[in-house]
Amino acid sequence: MTIVQSEVRAEPVPGLDNSYARLPDAFYARVEPSPVPSPGLVRVNRPLAKHLGLDPDALATQEGVEILAGNRIATGSEPLAMAYAGHQFGGFVPTLGDGRAVLLGELIDAGGVRRDIHLKGAGRTPFSRNGDGRAPLGPVLREYIVSEAMSALGIPTTRALAIVSTGERVFRERVEPGAILVRIAASHVRVGTFEYFYRRGDHDSVRTLADYAIERHYPHCTDAANPYRALLDEVVARQADLVCQWMLVGFIHGVMNTDNMSISGETIDYGPCAFMDAYAADTVYSSIDYGGRYAYNNQPRIAFWNLTRLAECLAPLLDDAQDKAAESAGQALEAFATRFETGFHAGLCAKIGLAGDRDDDTGLAFDLLNRMSAQGADFTNTFRKLADAAADPGADHETRSQFADPEVFDEWAVAWRARLAAENRSGSDRRAAMRAVNPTYIPRNHRVQQAIEAASGEDMDLLPLEELLTVVGRPFEDHPGLAGYARPPRPDEVVKRTFCGT
Repeated sequence: MTIVQSEVRAEPVPGLDNSYARLPDAFYARVEPSPVPSPGLVRVNRPLAKHLGLDPDALATQEGVEILAGNRIATGSEPLAMAYAGHQFGGFVPTLGDGRAVLLGELIDAGGVRRDIHLKGAGRTPFSRNGDGRAPLGPVLREYIVSEAMSALGIPTTRALAIVSTGERVFRERVEPGAILVRIAASHVRVGTFEYFYRRGDHDSVRTLADYAIERHYPHCTDAANPYRALLDEVVARQADLVCQWMLVGFIHGVMNTDNMSISGETIDYGPCAFMDAYAADTVYSSIDYGGRYAYNNQPRIAFWNLTRLAECLAPLLDDAQDKAAESAGQALEAFATRFETGFHAGLCAKIGLAGDRDDDTGLAFDLLNRMSAQGADFTNTFRKLADAAADPGADHETRSQFADPEVFDEWAVAWRARLAAENRSGSDRRAAMRAVNPTYIPRNHRVQQAIEAASGEDMDLLPLEELLTVVGRPFEDHPGLAGYARPPRPDEVVKRTFCGT
């Protein structure tokens, strides 16, 4: 860990605002982060800092680290813990809220977008429910790694500005070093935030929250005949697109509770998340998902279920007549399946190098997935190697090697090559297009675990972390010196369960 002692005069986190603090008191509890005994900077995300208008060198000073740790309050900050409810594994919990997180305030980034700056692991709040309010280093590192990978893949996500060690020990499945994640988000308004007020019969607060979400995320909705219906349409569309993008890279969120679904359409609250190695539609990694509710193939269904809960909250704003409100909400929800299926099918066709303009193209893609599942083929590597095979049949061996029985691939490839021949596109162009949607590198579970264990040791070895961040930060490029990070785990390296850290 490093703390830079320099002559930097700029305030580390200048110009904070907090628009959420201007909402009524029922929306949050005002609380300051709990100081930690020995804050130390583990890592600062320098490109993100610059995009936020922050000086990464100033963040690395003693004053900067104290702000990132919550030991010092930045100018303009109005710290608070947000109130929300949520359906967790299908069961409603009326009061959740930020039990170990504090919203410091907001910055305007280089694109003119308002961004929350949020400390995860900042200590107890009125919503802690007997928890210690702290975060172990392992899950903080996981969220940093995976959220940066998602950003590099072009998938909407919260980002990690920094990791700060606390000098404390945190007790979870084992004793771990404590840490704080400094998270950046378009906002932290969730489906569960709407549920918090709707379930209390506080429709005025639901309207206030909806007005805030429209102003912050969807200002064009104010021109719609019904801005609240337009808001629901936007959230449905963004969530359909988001889950589609997850599925196309083999990502499994792990805890798609309604309090973990962002109104902005970003991936939020990385806990026991993971990327698949061998493809299997029913894959589950989360240690707390005993019934597979949030398995890979269930994610579209759960997203729709969550959006239905949002539609219930917004229904009173859609029309004064209950039947008309229900009809309007239903119409908005109906768009989810069409949008998801259209995007997912087009994405699958792109992954196998097809334009997807024939009725049987999607069937060809699903046939490949079924064969991959039966043969234990690696999800990421199969599609990446397929790009080379599309350009040169002599490169088939790389794809065939992903299958326990290579002839299973050969059988599929006959129909695939016949379909490729029907399109007027050069092999090199097709290969480039396929490589642009099929990454070489994902944050594989065993590599994430290796980085966590190395960083959590007494000597805090950050080299595996830095190497992993290098490849997942540029996932579509080749990194010859780090090619081992594309390799699936050996049987003794497989990580079958991931943990959330709460």
